Amino acid sequence: MKKNMGSTDRFIRIFIAVALLTTFYTDTVTGVLGYIMVAIAAIFILTTFVSFCPLYTLFGINTCKLKK
Repeated sequence: MKKNMGSTDRFIRIFIAVALLTTFYTDTVTGVLGYIMVAIAAIFILTTFVSFCPLYTLFGINTCKLKK
């Protein structure tokens, strides 16, 4: 897998994941929607650690800085 996520993109994903998990664990959002939010947060965290997003590949997006 070739990295396609830059540091800013990874920071934003972690921030969103923490926000989603916080709303779930404080019982602000419950039920099926809460579990969906936890799943999205888990995906964001996983893609952040591997610096690769499969959807970016499909759409041809690359936020990683190019090394010359």
